[in-house]
Amino acid sequence: MTEYVPPKVWTWDQSNGGAFASTNRPIAGPTHEAALRRGAHPLQLHSLATPNGQKVTILLEELLAAGHDAEYDAYLVNISKGDQFSSGFVAINPNSKIPAMIDYGPAEPIRLFESGSIMVYLADKFGAFLSKDVAKRAETMNWLFWQMGSAPFVGGGFGHFYAYAPEKLEYPINRYAMETKRQLDVLDRQLADHEFIAGSEYSIADMAIFPWYGGLALGRSYNAAEFLDVASYKNVLRWARQVDAREPVKRGRCVNTGHGPEDEQLHERHSAADVDKVVTIRKQRGTV
Repeated sequence: MTEYVPPKVWTWDQSNGGAFASTNRPIAGPTHEAALRRGAHPLQLHSLATPNGQKVTILLEELLAAGHDAEYDAYLVNISKGDQFSSGFVAINPNSKIPAMIDYGPAEPIRLFESGSIMVYLADKFGAFLSKDVAKRAETMNWLFWQMGSAPFVGGGFGHFYAYAPEKLEYPINRYAMETKRQLDVLDRQLADHEFIAGSEYSIADMAIFPWYGGLALGRSYNAAEFLDVASYKNVLRWARQVDAREPVKRGRCVNTGHGPEDEQLHERHSAADVDKVVTIRKQRGTV
């Protein structure tokens, strides 16, 4: 292998982006004019069923199941086609990452971006899944922000070099595999003494961590379960199966899905009936 010598000043090679070469770029801002669509509900979500997107739709479905008036419209953002760089989306999230949301309920609409920010906002808005007890709230926030800071090493690090990079390179794969396994061990130790991530209560910390680390433990991410020996993290597996069995989690994982069999996709969600149809099909096939 020829050693790479960095130039004095980096320049953008548009072809050197692996699976996402067509959309990755070193500048922000919109690439085209396109207004976002708006449905009938105050909460308008623009997202995709990646782990970051699933965090929010799982929370919304959990809120609905708990009896809260959290009805919402959800629209798929096709990141492979660059939808996240439309003028309408950038107006909500200048960082052009999913998920993003607008709450039209207040007198002045509130824009929301970054999944953790959206989850805290919704938990506070509806008074659910985030304890008002100072100590319990702090512990939940500890783990929520642990996930926000840690998951980029899993997705942008391990996942990118193991599954998406144009060639397999030993050093970055080993580096990020080690960090991913360290993080799984952090969770495994925490879950050895706690039913849920932040203690005895199911919270937004579980909903945020599950799509990333639960997905790894259940063999849904990067086809890497054997490589990472996820079966050795017994406590993470116990917790992942427990969370995965929740009906709102199954429902939330379906929203804004744009891959797989066509009748298992759900590009838009405007009512419970939209999710019912896809969940029923997935249950029949055992793919939920």
